[in-house]
Amino acid sequence: MAVEVVLYRPEWMEMFESLRQFVAGALEGINCRIEHVGSTAVPGLSAKPVIDADVILTNWEEFGEAASRLETLGFQRRGDLGIPWREAFTRSPHLDFSHNLYVCRDGMPAVENHLKLRDYLRSHPYDAERYSARKFELAALHPDDVDAYCRGKTELIAEFLAAAGMDESAISEIEAVNLL
Repeated sequence: MAVEVVLYRPEWMEMFESLRQFVAGALEGINCRIEHVGSTAVPGLSAKPVIDADVILTNWEEFGEAASRLETLGFQRRGDLGIPWREAFTRSPHLDFSHNLYVCRDGMPAVENHLKLRDYLRSHPYDAERYSARKFELAALHPDDVDAYCRGKTELIAEFLAAAGMDESAISEIEAVNLL
């Protein structure tokens, strides 16, 4: 898979809002929130042009119902992809932009990782610039290897999560998954 990193695009916020509304309508009555995560959620941050969204379930017992409703929108389950309490879904063919959708159990490290990293980078522009530079560097080094690209970001992400106050053991878990 080719690795493309581009300068920040303001329309990413609008694209997320379209995705959020599309998903929220189907999940009405399920206790959840839908969060824009990943680099496209950080104004000014360079990113792969793919909108990432987490559907965060308060009650994991509702996962089956949520998954069933998402399937009616064209999303298909891909499993946890090695990350407990986070289920990945394929892109919906009903949306005309690249996106990733995850359904997560509230309070789990995968969710904490996404939210803490996003919020940290939103409030620390110098580190967001460092992260952007690292992404461009890695995309140039590994233009056809998304796994190597992701592994190359791990050390910097761990640094940011530690600065954001994330638990050291949770950071170690995230590093282990990212380095696979």
